[in-house]
Amino acid sequence: MLQAAYGAVDLLVVGRFGTTSGLSAVSTGSQVLNLVTFVITQFAMGITVLIARYIGENKKQHIGPLIGGSTIIYAIISVVLFVIMIGFSRQIAVLMQAPQEAVDLTSVYVRICGGGIFFIVAYNLLAAIFRGLGDSKSPLIFVAVACVVNIVGDLVLVAGFKMDAAGAAIATVAAQAVSVGFAIVLLVKKQLVKITGDDFKVNEHCVRALKVGAPLALQECLTQISFLALCAFVNRLGLTASSGYGVACKIVNFAMLVPSSLMQSMASFVSQNVGAGKEKRAKKAMFTGMGVGLVVGCVVFSFVMFKGDLLTGIFTTDAAVVQNGYDYLKGFALETIVTAVLFSMVGYFNGHDKTVWVMVQGLVQTLLVRLPLAYYMSIQPDASLTKIGFAAPEATIFGIVLNVIFYLWMNRKRNNL
Repeated sequence: MLQAAYGAVDLLVVGRFGTTSGLSAVSTGSQVLNLVTFVITQFAMGITVLIARYIGENKKQHIGPLIGGSTIIYAIISVVLFVIMIGFSRQIAVLMQAPQEAVDLTSVYVRICGGGIFFIVAYNLLAAIFRGLGDSKSPLIFVAVACVVNIVGDLVLVAGFKMDAAGAAIATVAAQAVSVGFAIVLLVKKQLVKITGDDFKVNEHCVRALKVGAPLALQECLTQISFLALCAFVNRLGLTASSGYGVACKIVNFAMLVPSSLMQSMASFVSQNVGAGKEKRAKKAMFTGMGVGLVVGCVVFSFVMFKGDLLTGIFTTDAAVVQNGYDYLKGFALETIVTAVLFSMVGYFNGHDKTVWVMVQGLVQTLLVRLPLAYYMSIQPDASLTKIGFAAPEATIFGIVLNVIFYLWMNRKRNNL
């Protein structure tokens, strides 16, 4: 919840104290930042899974080289992202079809976030390390610290100094920087792993983590690109539609909290149990996750479907933006239920190192169902955000069918061994 609140604060404060153009800029710019953040998170999933596997196999001496080598690789990734986001921020804003009134502000938002990309990458790397070590409380503390700093920064820079989207971006980067510093201090103080200077080089362990994380990152990259395309489709409908969609996306982030958390924690739990030869516990975790997710999903569905206008009204007082946001949520609502099943299965497969399959099924959902359907809906004479939003649950239902087939095939193959 704190992670979602952290992401929603910028939009909330800009919606209340900034301009409609600024709200659209943060909406579009945050989609770009989500692409970077989620891809890095999926890359880091390889580190989480591998650390958990080494613990399960009692090979803790490999954890130091894994972390050291991964640090070098992620530093290189940060440099590449820095150059792209700083040097091509305006081109990115235009490519996203940001409304004309919001192009400059979108460019500024992307450029400032690009300047702090080192902190954003470092935060996700550190969170992955702690989760792999079985410590899920520390990442919670990191997010809490970042959330507080971000709230204060937004209020001072946006509400106080009227810096609009630029102030929101600065607050985001500052929050990540403080959180990274806090995480490093905590990692050193707890002495959870032993890392030496010789570990900071590319080695077989970090390469193995990349092989696990790369398919997930590629899938997430193409998935997020599809969301960028979806954002571009919506931007063509005008400034209020763009702003409403941005508000709806923040509410969606809250709605996806439980299934997303279950997926991440399940990958580590399943990996440890597979390493220890306890497959029955791994399966039980998957079905338990589905049950918990479905119960929570039904509650969230009720709020999103029937009280979506009240939820979007938290972020802005503009009636047109509120209605556009609610229109999208009505189409998206079913996703809050079906995702509980899909994400639990994905977490189970990640824990089994079946990341290539996770990539394949994700790409099929995105490229063959969600994106084509959303585009088709956006070009109809009676195009609406409700119809565009319905593309998400349709793709997820298709993905569940694929994953059930793969699960049955995997079990049959294991039983024949």
